[in-house]
Amino acid sequence: MLVLSRKVGERLVIGDNITVVVSRVAGNRVTIGIEAPDDVRVVRGELRPVVEAFRSDKRDVPALALTGAGYDAEDAIDASIPRLAK
Repeated sequence: MLVLSRKVGERLVIGDNITVVVSRVAGNRVTIGIEAPDDVRVVRGELRPVVEAFRSDKRDVPALALTGAGYDAEDAIDASIPRLAK
């Protein structure tokens, strides 16, 4: 694991197309911004098992609970994960 120190406003570039910006530091809480292409999924670490569970379970029941009738499980996953603001 690479551990870096950054100040507010400083950036970290990952590969050619992902940038992480430190937006705010308040006490022990850090707010970051992530700039990435639309096809790159960004998920909080604690939600990753939930996303993987939906991907492995293609039943329509979770989709109906999350998004309403007429959507499949893949749509429910996409609807339940926030996308990056443009």
